[in-house]
Amino acid sequence: MSNDVYVLGGSAVPFARRRDDSAWRDWVREAGLAALEDSSIDARDVEALVVATESDFFSLQLSPAPVVAAELGLHGCETVHAESGGASGAAAVRAAHALVAAGFARCVLVVGFDPVASHLGGDDVRTLYGMSFDAEVEGFAGVSAAALYALSMRMHMARHGTTAAQCAAVAVHNRANACANPLAHKPMRIEVADVLASPMVASPYRRLDCSLLSDGAAAVVVAHPSRTPRIERPRVRIAGSGAAADHARLGDRERPDRFDAKACAARAAYTMAGIRAPADEIDCAEVYDAFSGAQIQAVEALGLTPEGAGGTTCEAGEFAPDGRIPVNLSGGLLGQGGAPGATGVVQAMTVQRLLEGRYFDGAQPPRALRRGIVDTHGGVCTSAVVQVFEAVE
Repeated sequence: MSNDVYVLGGSAVPFARRRDDSAWRDWVREAGLAALEDSSIDARDVEALVVATESDFFSLQLSPAPVVAAELGLHGCETVHAESGGASGAAAVRAAHALVAAGFARCVLVVGFDPVASHLGGDDVRTLYGMSFDAEVEGFAGVSAAALYALSMRMHMARHGTTAAQCAAVAVHNRANACANPLAHKPMRIEVADVLASPMVASPYRRLDCSLLSDGAAAVVVAHPSRTPRIERPRVRIAGSGAAADHARLGDRERPDRFDAKACAARAAYTMAGIRAPADEIDCAEVYDAFSGAQIQAVEALGLTPEGAGGTTCEAGEFAPDGRIPVNLSGGLLGQGGAPGATGVVQAMTVQRLLEGRYFDGAQPPRALRRGIVDTHGGVCTSAVVQVFEAVE
């Protein structure tokens, strides 16, 4: 399978709690049409559509792909629905990559969306998230995502000495990054003390350690080089892609404190991309920070810092905008917001634009970036998708 597959362009609607009477159909139409325009691609050129959502309960639309195709005026193309929890958007991009690499389509539109913030109450959403683990054993017993993430991080703290203040530093950095992102749900200038003083949710996580429930949609165009228009900026290809799963129940894992599925997916992506030392060869990353500590666990699993050093390196600013490897320049889920089906897709758009040098003013690093990571997972890293993007002249 060839990895000579490009991300041509993309777009997204602002992540927010929508109170303007708009609906997901409006968001996917806006994001999808803008992504085609950004890619200099006509709707008639699209041969396949991959749609990502986490749950039909959010949109109340079973089999959303044909409906999205109709909203975008795509007639006669193949439609696919991708679902992998919080990794749904990234799974959709991976599916599009596979379609193009295998020769089944030359131009694929990926659209991800979820109305998580406005359609249901917060308690209902938390109940549904609990059922996205092992529903019979955990969800129906009242186990929450926050409790499971917190338990995993508590084990990390016990093993490595990671502190609540180090987790809080992630929340501070990501929300500050979001201040330069016009798509962001909750940009904030806060201090570590503010995070540590916010209400407790599930120890060690306090309210400001937790990501946001957001409404949102995003879209990108994935295509064969023959469909790539002539552009003056660098082109961005998907150089590597990997996916893996872990035990659904946290207690069944050998190391519940570690994101082994993410590490496995990253190894596959790095092997495809020819990367041997990710800490030295990756220039930026968008990682799945559902909770502040999850970013600490992610940068370790991705090989951007040694195991057990994630808290120290995050706190020291190694992943700040001017640090060794800028992480979550968008603000991540903590600052930009979390619309699960759209998350991996907007990450792809973000990294593509960063590598092209055309991300938002105030968020684009001054130095040239060659390689970036798009990283998401579902559950407490139960399923993971990691992709490497690379700028080529």
